[in-house]
Amino acid sequence: MSVEVKIPTVGESITSGVISVWHKADGEAVSKGETLLTLDTDKVSTDLTAEESGTIHLLAQVGEEVSIGQVVATIEPSATTAQAPATPAATKQAPAKKAAPAPAAAAPVEVAPSAAPAASTLRSAVEAANSALGVLQHTPAAPSSSFEERISRKKLTPLRRKIAAQLVMAQHQAAILTTFNECDMSAVMKLRAEMQEAFTAEHGVKLGFMSFFIKAAVSALRAVPSVNARLDGDDLVSNHYFDIGVAVGTERGLMVPVVRDAEQLSFAGLEKAMAAYAVKAREGKIEFQDLQGGVFTISNGGIYGSLLSTPILNPPQSGILGMHKIQERPVAVKGQVVIRPMMYLALSYDHRIVDGKEAVTFLVRVKDCIENPMRLMLGL
Repeated sequence: MSVEVKIPTVGESITSGVISVWHKADGEAVSKGETLLTLDTDKVSTDLTAEESGTIHLLAQVGEEVSIGQVVATIEPSATTAQAPATPAATKQAPAKKAAPAPAAAAPVEVAPSAAPAASTLRSAVEAANSALGVLQHTPAAPSSSFEERISRKKLTPLRRKIAAQLVMAQHQAAILTTFNECDMSAVMKLRAEMQEAFTAEHGVKLGFMSFFIKAAVSALRAVPSVNARLDGDDLVSNHYFDIGVAVGTERGLMVPVVRDAEQLSFAGLEKAMAAYAVKAREGKIEFQDLQGGVFTISNGGIYGSLLSTPILNPPQSGILGMHKIQERPVAVKGQVVIRPMMYLALSYDHRIVDGKEAVTFLVRVKDCIENPMRLMLGL
């Protein structure tokens, strides 16, 4: 009896998904536990594995949107796929047919002597025509393809549709304003260079910049609690915990996995948490619960070369910090022009609950923490 492959429930409020990859072809043998397909939803991607060994028969195609519970394939168990023995009648050889007599060889065709001058005349005419049109031979031919052949069209994935809807919702439902500052990265870069070898040997992960910015964001959220709040109808909900989302770009789109209780984690704990998310993101194994519950987001466009941007809020959060490219620039220090590695910082916030003064205070606190990293080490 064949086993049905159904789309399972993959998260709250998720009703459908798109088959992005079939890892097995129609009619191919599969083993129990092997990955059959990858399903993209509006929140996460998930792999479905075989519950039985046998031969798979596909009922849905790559790119097709399928609903939760839908049967997308069947597996014919191995025991029923063995071939039945051939019947005696089938094994008898049919009597050989007599070979048809070979056709007689065609007689050679003789060309009349008068045909040769005619062929020569025709060849001369063709050569003359080609010579006369030689000036036009470099002219490119007009494209013969239709407009539809010059474009491609495909449906947005559920994840991309969800991202698009979230961004539009954020723009329409919040009064987004952005304030800017810059920070000198010299102290953090020096500290990383001095401690990197020992840190990596001790903890098995590298000391990156993001852990400093998560620590700085937690410090700033403590100093300016309004940024760690959100609107719920006519109510102001203040968060007293620090689950920080870190935006990660993947092939399937932008995801924001959440580092839980960031205020309780050491630098090593933060780096390990982010490294684990990076692996899951590359393998397409980010889970629904990994993306839920953040109170504040940090986005690092600098890894792509962005010098300055205005990040969009991640609803229902009220603030997002944008990091950017580290660039050496001339700056004035104690009356002298010096070259320093500088980074522009941007804080987008919901002006309905965060005043301009509070937003500037928040960003200045982040700047101070990055330029004086020892205060982060001491928890100040």
